[in-house]
Amino acid sequence: MMYFSRWKVIVILAILALGTIFAIPNVLPGHIRQAIPAWLPHPTVNLGLDLQGGSSLLLQADTESLVHERLQTVVDDFRSILRTARVGYGDIGIKGHAVTVKLLDPSKIDSVRPALEAAAKDTDFAVSADGVVSASLNDAAVQTMVRTAMTNSIEVVRRRVDSTGTVEPTIQLKGTDRILLELPGLSDPERVKALMGKTAKMTFRFVDETVTHDQLMAGTVPPTDDLLPLANAPVGGEAPVYAVQKRVMVSGENLKSAASTNDQTNGGWVVAFTFDSTGGRKFCDATKANVGHLFAIVLDNKVISAPVIRDAICGGSGQISGNFTADSSQQLAVLLNSGALPVQLKIIEERSVGPDLGADSIKAGVYACLIGFVLVTIYMVLAYGLFGVFADIALLFNLILTIAVLSAFGATLTLPGIAGMLLTLGMSVDANVLINERIREETKLGRSPVAALDAGFRRAFSTIFDANCTTIIKMIILYSLGTGPVKGFAVTIMIGIITSMFTAIIFVRWLISLWLRRRRPKALRV
Repeated sequence: MMYFSRWKVIVILAILALGTIFAIPNVLPGHIRQAIPAWLPHPTVNLGLDLQGGSSLLLQADTESLVHERLQTVVDDFRSILRTARVGYGDIGIKGHAVTVKLLDPSKIDSVRPALEAAAKDTDFAVSADGVVSASLNDAAVQTMVRTAMTNSIEVVRRRVDSTGTVEPTIQLKGTDRILLELPGLSDPERVKALMGKTAKMTFRFVDETVTHDQLMAGTVPPTDDLLPLANAPVGGEAPVYAVQKRVMVSGENLKSAASTNDQTNGGWVVAFTFDSTGGRKFCDATKANVGHLFAIVLDNKVISAPVIRDAICGGSGQISGNFTADSSQQLAVLLNSGALPVQLKIIEERSVGPDLGADSIKAGVYACLIGFVLVTIYMVLAYGLFGVFADIALLFNLILTIAVLSAFGATLTLPGIAGMLLTLGMSVDANVLINERIREETKLGRSPVAALDAGFRRAFSTIFDANCTTIIKMIILYSLGTGPVKGFAVTIMIGIITSMFTAIIFVRWLISLWLRRRRPKALRV
């Protein structure tokens, strides 16, 4: 039927009006856009890396260090268990992806075996006849460990990037051990690179004050200690080193929040931190029992500071000092708030796109869309006359609605996305070509104008619907398997197809019904 009830007309006009309102801010200058009242919607399409410039980083995870760290934990646990049980051992260490230790008295294995197995969970635990205990990580365990670490790393990277104010970053897993990071519009890539290059594993440990200066210089510290340098050493001098106990008193996982602030007592920048309830209790107990001793704050195997504990600290909060500047203290606060990376990430590829190149891409994309739009509109008018004009009007609103939907959902538009919009112009006009050809055939069969129009829209609908459904299915597959720019292309196509179903079938049909009621033609000329 070519009749439209009043409520249908209101819905059509409302959709077109809302689409225009959401699309207009994209073509307004910045100062005018800022003057739009807050109660009016004024979102804009976010431009991707290739359109507004920015940086792209490919991060590689150091999976071997992740495996080594897990095995080192097993070594420390084995050593502690055997010492507590007073079981003699030797040749303890890591060989490949396994931990081995030889018991001096193999007959004592039964007394410590349950504790050793519990410490070596998720490994292949075995004991030989001569008392050699081994705990090895198989390939499946390593893959599971890497997969979990990469999933957690993406979330940590996302929190760190969000702290820089970057809009719509692309963060995705590439392969099994790489992360692709695209930062459109980034003005300070060095800051992000510094954030990504730090694991930010913070621990609070005691300094082994029994180690002499000569031992520190020779690097001969007990196996229970780590020899760690000072992080913010004075320029021009050799960095001091500390013998820090491997035993962690409080972990950075117990940090609740951190903030850069100015020390009102001594001046200078510090990082104030707050523990959760568990961390506050551990910190209180550790400082209460060790007043007068050095307490090292360690970040990524470097000592930030090693102050003397003057009094027990039981308030659940404290501050970190260490020759910080405003920027370095802020950066440390960001790292602590975003959490530690479960695995170290290294930047193996860096690519930058300048804003001028992005502007050229936008200009080329706009010109391509305009040329395509003009050519299609001319063809439709020459081929179908007034019905072609109706199709051209629908084509214009299809473009407006596509931009409006992208703006409303805050989607990111990339260069492939612009190509998708250009392709959508041709695909959306296909529906009107099918309808017009069907109307032309019905007219040749001698049907009345109303019957020909109704049959043309009704019989062309199934073909249009099937074609668009198959295209949407292909775009869904492309979106699920593709990367950032490919996803943008697929999203743009899907939005364009859905809006074209409205503009080409419903909107054009309404325009023709208005023309039909006013002109009441005796015959159709398509």
